[in-house]
Amino acid sequence: MPILDAILSAITYLALCFILFLLGKWIHQLFQRKIQVQQELVEKDNFAFAVAHVGYFIGLLLAIVGAVMGPSEGLFDDIINISAYGLLAILLLNLSIVINDKIVLRKFSVYKEIIEDRNAGTGVIEGASAIGTGLIIMGAVSGEGGGFLTAVVFWVIGQLLLIVTAYLYSAIIPFDVHDQIERDNVAVGLGFAGALISIANLIRYGLMTDFFSWQESLTDVGIDVLIGLAFLPIVRWLTDKILLPGRSLTDELINQEKPNVGAGLIEAFAYVGGSVLITLCL
Repeated sequence: MPILDAILSAITYLALCFILFLLGKWIHQLFQRKIQVQQELVEKDNFAFAVAHVGYFIGLLLAIVGAVMGPSEGLFDDIINISAYGLLAILLLNLSIVINDKIVLRKFSVYKEIIEDRNAGTGVIEGASAIGTGLIIMGAVSGEGGGFLTAVVFWVIGQLLLIVTAYLYSAIIPFDVHDQIERDNVAVGLGFAGALISIANLIRYGLMTDFFSWQESLTDVGIDVLIGLAFLPIVRWLTDKILLPGRSLTDELINQEKPNVGAGLIEAFAYVGGSVLITLCL
């Protein structure tokens, strides 16, 4: 009987996650009413939109995982808690995408770049924004001792820190990031995307502890993010010296007739990989 109960519980949780995923897909379409998803994916073969769309699905999955994580309080209570926090996570994820479109990519129209111009560089960052937000929401809604208010406050803090990261990244890069992205520079988009995801992962790590007090939780997040922000310029320098020996990362990204997408991917890997190592060592 215990084995049968465990199997039935697992099936119930899986079905609930599937329902939440479908709700997240439907709610996202409400937020993006101007976009005909089927047309962009199938008829137009819009790769930029596909990248952004898959990024949203990854962020949605991460947000739902955050709602499911934690010790069981009994099947009935678990269903209520997962449903409530799952719906909250979906709403916060879609709000974050709207906010990031207006602030992180503030210098141009994201809709125009992805739908009309099919700008893959913008699609990469849009997808990374959703993934980063999903990580933050995973941390905000998981853990014990908090509630809806705690989750929302942590989401607000995480969202602000993600915006700060975007501004700082633009400041340390020796070229205009937005200008390059608007030119459909996928290589630059990949590097920017890696920076966003790496900081979001550190925010997620700081939030994924049981809530005891605001001071303790905010201190944990603050330390992790400060380490990450200090780490960004160091990683970029190390990428130049170790991962791309004898080459200039900036030259590879913007000073060639065709930007080196591989170099942008290496830069993104360096940021994300460094973020993972930091969480393992803290």
